[in-house]
Amino acid sequence: MEHEKSQALTSETERALELIGRAIRMAGYRNVKSVQEITGKKNIKNPIEIQKGAGYQGSDSLLTWHELSEGIDFDCIGNVLTNDRTKHNLALQGFLVERQAGLPKGARANGGSLMCQSLDRQGRIQSTTLMNGISNLKIDELNPSINQGQRAFRIKLEMTDGASLQKAFTRTFTTRNLP
Repeated sequence: MEHEKSQALTSETERALELIGRAIRMAGYRNVKSVQEITGKKNIKNPIEIQKGAGYQGSDSLLTWHELSEGIDFDCIGNVLTNDRTKHNLALQGFLVERQAGLPKGARANGGSLMCQSLDRQGRIQSTTLMNGISNLKIDELNPSINQGQRAFRIKLEMTDGASLQKAFTRTFTTRNLP
């Protein structure tokens, strides 16, 4: 039974890490058409924002911004991104850990909830739970002093079942679209 729990935890975590990685890779994306239509348009200000220790139990949070492509884009919960799901023509992808929702008062939490943030059809931030059992989320930029071109980020997601199971998963992702 513990092996099955561990496998399920690993599978969920891999999915969450892939969504975070996709957001990092998309950060700063500029649609070629919009750049050509508006000459002299400036780059996206702060396409990646990290807040250290801002979440549950000192977890970090991540916000990324990008323009829409000519194809079909999805947010972190699977909604199709359209112009009405943008703010100033920019789509938002965010990840943070909050206290686990839906627990009765006084109940012991098995970690926090990994939340996905995106914009609704009115351009307001909406948060949706991706998974529970998060002990900690750490986001570190590698070589932040080299701030040109690609940037690399190490994401560490620590998981728990609240009892015997404690696992940490670490992945490194690089941006693709920053000037």
